[in-house]
Amino acid sequence: MSKQPESLGIEHLESVHLFVRDLERVRHHYVHDLGFSEVSFSKRELESEERARVSVLEAGDARLVLMEPLGSTGDSYRFLQKHPDGVGRVVLTVENAERALRVLLERGATPLTPIERRECEGGHIVWFDIATPIGDTLFRFVQHTRSTPSLPGLMHREAASPNRFGISGIDHITCNFLTLEPALMWMTCVLGFARKASVKLHTRDLTEDRHSGGTGMKSVVMWDPESGVTFVNQEPSAPFFYASQVCRFCERHGGPGVQRVALSVSSMVAAVQGMREQGVQFMSVPDAYYEQVPQHLAALGIRQVDEELSQLRELQIGIDGSPSNLDDPFNRYLLQIGLREAAQQLHDDDAGPLSLELIQRRGDRGFGNGYTRARFESIEREQTRR
Repeated sequence: MSKQPESLGIEHLESVHLFVRDLERVRHHYVHDLGFSEVSFSKRELESEERARVSVLEAGDARLVLMEPLGSTGDSYRFLQKHPDGVGRVVLTVENAERALRVLLERGATPLTPIERRECEGGHIVWFDIATPIGDTLFRFVQHTRSTPSLPGLMHREAASPNRFGISGIDHITCNFLTLEPALMWMTCVLGFARKASVKLHTRDLTEDRHSGGTGMKSVVMWDPESGVTFVNQEPSAPFFYASQVCRFCERHGGPGVQRVALSVSSMVAAVQGMREQGVQFMSVPDAYYEQVPQHLAALGIRQVDEELSQLRELQIGIDGSPSNLDDPFNRYLLQIGLREAAQQLHDDDAGPLSLELIQRRGDRGFGNGYTRARFESIEREQTRR
């Protein structure tokens, strides 16, 4: 029996740092269109230390930290010298930052900072950053004592708008690579994560002519079983490797990086209806997907769903699940929909290929392989059009 790796003591995914060129524009999109609230912004001392303007946005337990560079130094400036707007840092809370750093160093992690400590309102914060194989995206491990803000040097602001679309948190993060195995090894050997699921798909599998073209990908889900922090990791598949949307993302992003942040919602139908009214653009799903949904759900043992399938089709919401025991009294499934990338939402290529996903879990903890294929094909069509 293999020995379990020593835990890093990860508690949850605390926040995602978005490095952006135009903070006002991105903040308006998330607050006005997506229902986030600005809960704090940077004081002068934080701007001097980070060399960036900072705005912290929240919806439920989902927290996004926007950083716009000030001057020609700092993490956000270095990131944006090589990439469009995107996820420059993922922040994970840990029980004990010093112990987490010790374990990571023993496993070969590459630290970027020593242990940092700051006194602030409500207690103190301890943190450090490490490099990752996810391109120039950093990981920060932070320990909070008592009720402390996400960063020292923030000015609190009363939430001006409610979480009107029912966002409850960040479900998972999707990362794209040209080659996957080094990242999986790093997540396994350095972070101590475990493999949860995997899928391979290729559009040529849908045709009789196996040489007519098409694209594919391999996806592997890695997670920390104690905290539930989850990363979906993708690489392109041959043949036609360079035509894959995963490869195209890496080309547009300037290397590996975070492609999607998946947000949990309490009511998918209400969230999509409300966001569409705000002008938010969603990925389209082919009619062929919905034509096979009843048979697909029946094959999975899902005998009843609370939503009308006709309404899901009208709103372009995907529904899927994992095979279940036919004697299981519960109908476990999930609802998913992908938003179009930031460059399309904001009409600017510099906004980048980062996108959001909405997910509502009706008891299912998987990732919906049927919808994964439909979304993959939808992104392929969008990138071909572009």
